[in-house]
This record gives sequence, C-alpha cells and structure tokens, in this order.
Amino acid sequence: MTHDPDRLFAAPLAAVPDFVFNEDVARVFPDMIKRSVPGYPTIVENIGVLAGQFAQPGTVLYDLGCSLGAVTQALRRHVKSERCQVLAVDNSAAMVERCREYLHAQDAMFQELLPVEVREADILALQFQPASVVALNFTLQFIAPECRTDLLARIRQSLVPGGALILSEKLCFDDPAEQALLTELHLAFKRANGYSDLEIAQKRSAIENVLIPDSLDSHRARLQEAGFSRVVPWFQCLNFASLIALP
Repeated sequence: MTHDPDRLFAAPLAAVPDFVFNEDVARVFPDMIKRSVPGYPTIVENIGVLAGQFAQPGTVLYDLGCSLGAVTQALRRHVKSERCQVLAVDNSAAMVERCREYLHAQDAMFQELLPVEVREADILALQFQPASVVALNFTLQFIAPECRTDLLARIRQSLVPGGALILSEKLCFDDPAEQALLTELHLAFKRANGYSDLEIAQKRSAIENVLIPDSLDSHRARLQEAGFSRVVPWFQCLNFASLIALP
C-alpha cells in the first residue's frame, strides 16, 4: 500500500487548526512519523521483540492508539505464544480503515501470524480483557492529563502475571537548559529530514494544544500511582523515549 509524502504544512496557512488524525494525516502518516520522531523504526520493531518476552498464552496483546498498525505488525511478527490475539484500537476512522488495509497486506505476505482485530473505539472506554502485553506507542501524550492515571490503572489491573506495559512518549525536561538543547536538536533532526522552518512552525502550532508531554519523573510517578512496581527505560533518542512498566 502506497502513501504520500508529508506536505500538510508546506504552504502558509492563514489560521493553523488543531492537529487531528483525519484522512489527510492518515494518508501521509508513515512519512510524517519517520521524519518527525527520531528512533521510531527502532522503537516499533523492538516493541515486537520485547513483547515476545512478555506474551503469555491465551491472552490479549493490545496496541492502543494503533494508528496504521505498525506496532501490531511487529507484535504479529515476533510473538509466538499460543492462543494469543492482537487487539488494535484507535478512535480515528481514517486510521482504522488504513490499518485494516495494511494488516490485510501483511496477511498476504506471511503465514501463521497471530489473529488480529482492529477496532474503532475510545481507549478510555475500553473494557480490557486479560492481557500480557499492552503497547501505548506515542498515545498517552494525546490523552487529557487528568485521564491518564485512570487509564494506566485499568491497564495495570488487566495485566496477567509476567505481563508488561510498553509506553513510548515524547518527553519534556525540568531543567531549562536540557529542554532547550534537546528541543533544538529535535528541530535539527526535522530539518535534516527535509522539513522547512515554515512546516516546523505550523506543525508546532497545530499540535501544541493537542500533544501534552510529561517528564520521565512524571511518568514514573504516575505509573507507580497506577500500581506498577517497576519502570525501566529501555530506549531514548533525543526527547523521545520508551519504557517498560511491570506489574
């Protein structure tokens, strides 16, 4: 399945609307995420590898905020536990439709993959089944801050012994100098990937009230409040990181 290059913010906009995961974004999302999030392909592929260590037979593996299903595809490639199912959930109809098309293409290329259900739903209203792996890959940052602890607590309650939550997020930093340095380095990453200063500025305006990042310490504290016993950072590239949270 083909996708278009991300040119959504290339032309000057009289008013920049808030960022939404609509059809325009879904159409360019693979290009957008690769050029915007340093380390993204490494994170996605290794979520599958990590999941292979935590998946338990007869449980559900959740990809929450699945977008086009990159994590779901990695889970299906790497997890071999018996009687597992992947449940990929997103509240964007455009993302869900394209996710199903991508997964159909994966089914045509590989045999004996885990069964998968793609569901259009609000993850805040989801009734969790017993799970051994839950992936929140750059999803929590789009959830209202006041709703985050409750969601994580419900995820924690759904995890079976030996399971894990894998949480990837953009970070902010309490130290102003560290924040300034990593912000500038992230801007350099975007420029190196072909984004103009106009595109960077307009995208920032679109997303600043939609994506609310936390510090690593805030993530640790919230996960512990939600009932997780251990939080282990396993990857960081500039101001993007991924953590393993254990019950």
